[in-house]
Amino acid sequence: MSIYKKALAEDFYRLHPMLQKRYAFEESVFRASGVMNRITGGPRWLSPLFRLGAKVKFVFPESGTAIPFTIVNTASVTSTGQEEVHWERKFMFPATTRYFNALMSLDESRLVVKDYLGEPSFFYSDLRFTVSEDGALTIDSLRQRLVLGKVEIPLPKMLQGLATVVESYDEWRSVFRIQVEVKNSLLGTLFSYEGEFTEDA
Repeated sequence: MSIYKKALAEDFYRLHPMLQKRYAFEESVFRASGVMNRITGGPRWLSPLFRLGAKVKFVFPESGTAIPFTIVNTASVTSTGQEEVHWERKFMFPATTRYFNALMSLDESRLVVKDYLGEPSFFYSDLRFTVSEDGALTIDSLRQRLVLGKVEIPLPKMLQGLATVVESYDEWRSVFRIQVEVKNSLLGTLFSYEGEFTEDA
């Protein structure tokens, strides 16, 4: 059973059937491609921090419209029996290619998804998964930590970038839709994107 089915429990079956298929991971790899209608890279004065994030496939400073992208989710099991899902999100800007990568696993005692962002991991967030009335999936970030090698430092709320992700399926156009917004309590929106994608044949 995938970490997402475990995290959602019975609510998993309230997801749109195409989202159930996507997150059940009956196949170990999900590949898709699409277009980001809009990407915003945060305030300009934070650009040095975002450039640093780009070096570890985390956040990045570029913005744009109609940006091609791909997503590859790979599920695997560690030597200790823990299931992990690697996320590779690749954005092809005209002048460069950027990544927003993560490694997810499940905290079974709390039923929250553990999300390590960047390669090597630079940032950690607890994730809460919920299902809306229309069958869309909402992901909200909770407690966050800065990751410095084997040391993880809890971040005060004023330094957190709290994400809200909404993924849905458009039956009329047969596409997945994705909206992501990362906000800080003091600075507002730090990073966002929205677009659509289809599973590769």
